[in-house]
Amino acid sequence: MTGVGSLDLARYIKAGDGIWWSQTSAEPTPLVHALLDQVDRIGPVRAFVGMTWNTRLTTELPENLSVVSYGALGELRALSKAGLLEVIPCNYSALPRLFAQGALPHDVGLVQVSPPDADGLCSLGVGVDYIADALDHTRVLIAEVNHQMPSTIGSTKIPLARFAATVETDRPLLALVSPPASQTESTIAALVAGLVEDGDTLQLGVGALPSAVLARLSERNDLGIHSGMISDGVVELIDLGVITGDAKEIDRGVVVTGAALGSSALYERVGELGIQFRPASYTHSPQTLSQLRRLVSVNSAIEVDLTGQVNAERRHGTYVGAVGGQSDFSRAASLTGRRSIIALRSRSGSHSTIVPSTRTVTTSRADVDVVVTEHGIAELRGHGFRERARRLAAIADPEFRAELEETFVGRVALTA
Repeated sequence: MTGVGSLDLARYIKAGDGIWWSQTSAEPTPLVHALLDQVDRIGPVRAFVGMTWNTRLTTELPENLSVVSYGALGELRALSKAGLLEVIPCNYSALPRLFAQGALPHDVGLVQVSPPDADGLCSLGVGVDYIADALDHTRVLIAEVNHQMPSTIGSTKIPLARFAATVETDRPLLALVSPPASQTESTIAALVAGLVEDGDTLQLGVGALPSAVLARLSERNDLGIHSGMISDGVVELIDLGVITGDAKEIDRGVVVTGAALGSSALYERVGELGIQFRPASYTHSPQTLSQLRRLVSVNSAIEVDLTGQVNAERRHGTYVGAVGGQSDFSRAASLTGRRSIIALRSRSGSHSTIVPSTRTVTTSRADVDVVVTEHGIAELRGHGFRERARRLAAIADPEFRAELEETFVGRVALTA
């Protein structure tokens, strides 16, 4: 192993290469910074980047580095607004196949891993997700071996010899603790939590609202977790005996996720709790999700139209979100699971988030069972366009209800 300062990436990366690196708490930041420092000497390269909070990508992006992603998440929103981000709109479940087909940058992979065990094997730790699927299709792997990355179970470990180069670090993982929920978010969370029953298997994202939902489930029994990402609230419910996974049809008794994003305490606990970190080819697979008969998905949105179509990607013409795993989980929860829930504030600034129609459809109206705002719950399953529109208008912000009601008794409700 070597120090990052002496790592010459030009030995492994050449002009025209496609690069990817681990995302969120598993981002190999020292390697990414080395790339930013050296890419002008290497030549033009294209990088696939997931969710990131690396501000150097937005403040010091070199001309020779073009960025592509599955969405505009974290700091990538700034690149999107500046017109410097290429977004590939796809379901999260499609990423493994896109890597296998060579449709995504895959010549060189930068990863953060745990120190090797007695057998010389390294773990991807808290960032397995699509990275584990990309490994087999990547020519060169370069690793940051971080002594603070926990070794986790559920995914194949990587022989240290597989890496063309390694750098050794001992630094805390990115900590992202959700801010306290606002009064509006607390109200929405209480309504969503009321829809969760004993024995359900949950999929939630991370952030203030999902954390607030988890905090209101302390009286439930035998909940399960099968999610693309988990946060601190999951560990808290495990400690309370609420999350047991005993009612899951598959992976009984096990929390299954692709990644973890939260506090340092979360990262310290994942190994001892036996949480399984599985690749996206498993966590988001339709074949896997169809076996979870009590799956409840909880996702957010930028806007929902009066027919139930969900936009989680664009705001005012700018790409600021992602398709991500929302469609994967929403369809499974609605079709073969128990319930698909979309939760959002009723307004964003001066705009209503319940709209007559949306041009960007992330999740089909056929895959949305319930929409929740701070003003109530709109049950959509089994209802036609006119009734859907009436119910959605009823949970909109009061300032916009009259206009929405006028719309749903007119053209949109009759012609949708």
